[in-house]
Amino acid sequence: MKDFRAIIESLREYLAKDGRKKVYDKDIAALLGISQAHFATIKKRNATPYVEILKFCHREGLSCCELFFD
Repeated sequence: MKDFRAIIESLREYLAKDGRKKVYDKDIAALLGISQAHFATIKKRNATPYVEILKFCHREGLSCCELFFD
């Protein structure tokens, strides 16, 4: 199972497919529906916001297995 940083990198790659060159933490926070401050806190703690990621996967029609597992 991937850790939080690896999951974030997968989300960055997903957003970059939309033609965006640089994906910032604020973009990922907005994507997950959380504040930038909360995102910074969970990133520092290396804690994974599973509920928010699962909601994102459901909205986008993505398989969560692609994000959570190698």
